[in-house]
Amino acid sequence: MRELPADMVLPEGMVPDEPPATPAVPRDAATVVLIRDTTTGPEVFLQRRVAGMAFAGGMTVFPGGGVDRRDADASIAWTGPEPAWWGRCFDCDPALATALVCAAVRETFEESGVLLAGPDATSVVADTRPYADARKALENRDVSLAQFLADAGLVLRADLLRPWAHWVTPIEEPRRYDTRFFVAVLPDGQRADDVTSEASDALWQAPASAIADWREGRRGLMPPTWAALADLDEFDSTAAVMAADRTVEKIVPRVVRRGGTLHVVLPGDPEYPTGTDNEVGRR
Repeated sequence: MRELPADMVLPEGMVPDEPPATPAVPRDAATVVLIRDTTTGPEVFLQRRVAGMAFAGGMTVFPGGGVDRRDADASIAWTGPEPAWWGRCFDCDPALATALVCAAVRETFEESGVLLAGPDATSVVADTRPYADARKALENRDVSLAQFLADAGLVLRADLLRPWAHWVTPIEEPRRYDTRFFVAVLPDGQRADDVTSEASDALWQAPASAIADWREGRRGLMPPTWAALADLDEFDSTAAVMAADRTVEKIVPRVVRRGGTLHVVLPGDPEYPTGTDNEVGRR
């Protein structure tokens, strides 16, 4: 488990002064770290969330969001590792694994315009512009991912994803997510954009550069985002990232107040609370 920087703090107000008597139940969610090769090494796609949003407003994040109940639709045309394999990677049952993979594909398309699907098991859409109306319909929840893919004659490409990490929001926070992180390479011909109501800007950036922006105060990063960037900074190509032998470990941070500021601590840290049920509120 990567150690967080000692000077990483959370925005004031993210955690209430009085912790909830009963921690919120975390909502299942999926996040996708999109990567691409450049002449100087891999870059990642980042979005700054609109300020004022209920969760992580103003913070820089990867595309992602909560699981929709329709994401578990077993009728979705799928190629790649089966749900049982994803379940073993993320320590969950196949039904939830199906929903997580589908949520990852859906949220990535909604928030960045990148679609990890193709006409068949060996191809991927090269231009997603013809699906602009469907993208908006997905975002508005007017259609499900299964309906969109069926109408478009597309197959979900689960083989384009890799499991990367698993973070659960601290029990001190009022909005909690049980988030599985995936990585995926930007498909040839496609482009990631900022056409989403949830982001004020978006960009491709080298992991080290994104961390430098955080350190200089130009961007805010949540601990899971910082950790993913720090991990990815160790790779010199997207092929190496996708070939990495990762063991996904669930991380349940806690929030402590240190010198008037909010800090996140991880299991094993001397300040990590002990003698408490750190899984309170989990399904």
